[in-house]
Amino acid sequence: MVRIAPFVLMLMITFVVQDLGAQDKHKMTKADVEKQIEELSNWGRWGKDDQLGTLNLITPEKRVQAAQLVKKGISVSLARDVEKEKALDNPSPFKHEMLNFGRGTTGPWATDQFTIDYHGFAHTHMDSLCHLFYKGKLYNGFSRDKVGPQAAEVLSIRNAKQGIFTRGILFDVPALRGVRYLEPGTPIYPEDLDAWEKHANVKVTSGDVVFICTGRWARRELVGPWSVDKDGAAGLHASCARWLKDRDIAMLGSDGASDVVPSGIEGIDFPVHLLTLHAMGIHIFDNCDLQALSQTAEKLKQWEFLLTASPLAVPGGTGSPLNPIATY
Repeated sequence: MVRIAPFVLMLMITFVVQDLGAQDKHKMTKADVEKQIEELSNWGRWGKDDQLGTLNLITPEKRVQAAQLVKKGISVSLARDVEKEKALDNPSPFKHEMLNFGRGTTGPWATDQFTIDYHGFAHTHMDSLCHLFYKGKLYNGFSRDKVGPQAAEVLSIRNAKQGIFTRGILFDVPALRGVRYLEPGTPIYPEDLDAWEKHANVKVTSGDVVFICTGRWARRELVGPWSVDKDGAAGLHASCARWLKDRDIAMLGSDGASDVVPSGIEGIDFPVHLLTLHAMGIHIFDNCDLQALSQTAEKLKQWEFLLTASPLAVPGGTGSPLNPIATY
């Protein structure tokens, strides 16, 4: 029989009670989400032809401020090693094929090629603003017809060719709750974000990139891969969208797909994606590996850092695999 210490039991009960109260407080419908599409919209904020969205908030002044965070010269990758094996959360594994090699050959070069279906729940990547349609429209009112069978004519990943260089902030929700990871389907609410700011003594400001750690990869190491479609994933509840807008973030990232799955909102599967990519023009980092960053941040007691990231300059691309870097 497993014995649970009284204080641990009380902590567990407290979180259950808080979650039940938060579920009731933040219950949302499809109509609520569609109302927020209008209320939180950045359409036209930087002009009717704007294609950068909130990347406009990463100003030269913001870059200089972010650069000044580097004091120790410590860098941490936020990318997951590519997954070459098919799994429940990786139906389209990364394909690595050697074209020329040394063993048994006499040629002077080693060459290879990569094939990656990067959208989904396995590979670290960046979503561009042309990744999601809603009611026939993309961010800033562009028609879905602008994304054709050959490429996207607007809002493609090439718009981020100059790279991401700004302040990043880690929100380590498992650390906040005293657990190693959040169980699939666990929602994160605005109160959690407020609590983490207080705990970490950090305040999100305009032009920052917010990373939400759920402990997804730590759980995968312990229990193995699982199907997000069937079994869910921890992530932000849709009620967090207004919080993100109020902070005026430049980008959103997570070790999953940012959204809690299932969303709990009938008719809207990924409301956070909808409200960020479509309404607010916020690009997204998906499937980052935040474990090393969590450990480094805890050791240094510093959850803010210089974030750099360089997507592939693919004209017409809906996103890009990439390797974000946190530097202290």
